[in-house]
Amino acid sequence: MTTTPPRIAFLGTGLMGAPMCANLRKKGFELWVWNRSPEKAEALVPLGATLAHSAAEAVSHADVVFTMLSNDEAVEALLLDPAVIAAARPGTTFIDSSSTRPATAKKLAAALAQHQLQFIDCPVSGGVKGAQEGTLALMAGGPAALIESLASVFAALGRLTRVGDHGAGQVAKLANQQIVAITIGAIAEAMTLVSRSGGSAAAFRDAIRGGFAESTILALHGERMINRNFEPGGPCKHQYKDLRNIQSQMALHQLELPLTSGVTELFGTLCENGGADLDHSALLLQIESLNPKEG
Repeated sequence: MTTTPPRIAFLGTGLMGAPMCANLRKKGFELWVWNRSPEKAEALVPLGATLAHSAAEAVSHADVVFTMLSNDEAVEALLLDPAVIAAARPGTTFIDSSSTRPATAKKLAAALAQHQLQFIDCPVSGGVKGAQEGTLALMAGGPAALIESLASVFAALGRLTRVGDHGAGQVAKLANQQIVAITIGAIAEAMTLVSRSGGSAAAFRDAIRGGFAESTILALHGERMINRNFEPGGPCKHQYKDLRNIQSQMALHQLELPLTSGVTELFGTLCENGGADLDHSALLLQIESLNPKEG
């Protein structure tokens, strides 16, 4: 017996959403796309996607609805929109791949369940490169059987791990963002130390590749720092939003996490000083500003 592949709607086709859509089309999924800036969704039509003129229109065709939006407020406004809920057939599964607070994921799951709609929080890690290559790390929170039933959909995007019930995916993403932010800060400080000591940041990075300090962040963001190429990737404002969400989770559980608090302050200052739309590797600029060159 063959199973008909689910029809998919994708709401939010920006830096991450567009390449995710491209990979879904490569695997042959029927796809309806919508974005607040229509031109970003229109660019996917040559790949075989169908342009929807409203989020509700996209949802009305779908068995599975992905959202990839900027923050909690945007996700709630869209998924709790009465027009979107009315357009969804009972049993439709909403998969939020945005980075939000765990409490938001739980709220959405409960609200959608009242309308016989299903929900999975499934934030991703791997950046634009991972989205383009279909190698994202997907962290899913929700019912195990539901997540397993959509294995072919997730496989088009990367490597899936179910990390627990609703909200657990977002907790995992926040923890991921802790590691990313702190590691970016560590690399920026190390490069500043080397450069201000008269060394070559590029030679330093080459020297430590393959050692204990090796990481994807050293490979990709270290190169960005050396080339001073801070076109986003992952904008500082999104990293700072995630760090603020981490601070909320820390307060909820009365946690003292000094490295996270320190890097949150650094990213906040960078955003306030005009760096909000730069790649998060631009934290190097904030570190450098604290250490003006002599003479």
